[in-house]
Amino acid sequence: MTKMNMLQAINNALITAMIEDEKVMVFGEDVGHFGGVFRATSNLQHQFGKGRCFNTPLTEQGIIGFANGLASQGSVPVAEIQFGDYIFPAFDQIVNETAKFRYRSGGQFTCGTLTIRTPYGGGIAGGLYHSQSPEAFFAHIPGMKIVIPRNPYQAKGLLLASIRDDNPVLFMEPKRLYRASVGDVPEEDYELPLGKAEVVKKGEHISLLAWGAQVEVIEKAAEMAENDGISCEIIDLRSILPWDAQTVSESVKKTGRLLINHEAPQTGGFASEISATVQERCFLYLESPITRVCGLDTPYPLAHEKEYMPDHLKTYEAIKRCVNF
Repeated sequence: MTKMNMLQAINNALITAMIEDEKVMVFGEDVGHFGGVFRATSNLQHQFGKGRCFNTPLTEQGIIGFANGLASQGSVPVAEIQFGDYIFPAFDQIVNETAKFRYRSGGQFTCGTLTIRTPYGGGIAGGLYHSQSPEAFFAHIPGMKIVIPRNPYQAKGLLLASIRDDNPVLFMEPKRLYRASVGDVPEEDYELPLGKAEVVKKGEHISLLAWGAQVEVIEKAAEMAENDGISCEIIDLRSILPWDAQTVSESVKKTGRLLINHEAPQTGGFASEISATVQERCFLYLESPITRVCGLDTPYPLAHEKEYMPDHLKTYEAIKRCVNF
């Protein structure tokens, strides 16, 4: 085990994958000699050469179109979109090519070896163009997977599994944890399962569900609730698509209550899909309405970032309302 922050764990995962498979290549804006805007690809070009780690023009649609072509011809591309906020010019390529190429060609071609890395979320005073959480847009696309780690251990294991999965994967990295989240990471190669949630902590009175950086938020809220005698079960969803409805439903059937926390705006957020599914599966087990603690339905603010964020205090108050319903 080695102490790493999330950036170091991601870098280590990329090195591990590139050593193990010479078809793996990394590209994006400034990922070469510069090592990326957050330095996640530091020293990759030096170690593996300009043929396997290189810069692209500032064109997100071009990056993903190029990656689709490489994947369809047998390469294993890891394409970086510098910020999740700038992934939208590539939306057409991801939706209509990356996710559908296998189906469209009747299995003759596939983009299944493609992994798209992108940092997302707020907490770095990035304002409206460097703080958004767009996971729900992509959850509506059959044919791909969406994965979000919460710590360095998860980041390495899930990224390696994503690169080796035979489906295209959107790997979304909570940027405020890049250097803030530090933990023990095995130096050896390992993978964590995609599409499987993790029950971080067992509890009896309410199930708390989040992903990425918001898991730490619900953990803080749970500690406060424990002082009031409220036992909280904490679940890290880890995969948005496919999401582990079975683990979540089993937890809700036990506790009778569910609170979902995510950083994206509430309306149309992925919490809505989770709420609908849990209501269908667990209706007769629910002791109170399913609760959502989410970002505001506004553009992400700069000056009022703290007011926008669904923090542990908002979550704690929502826990009490839910339990005392």
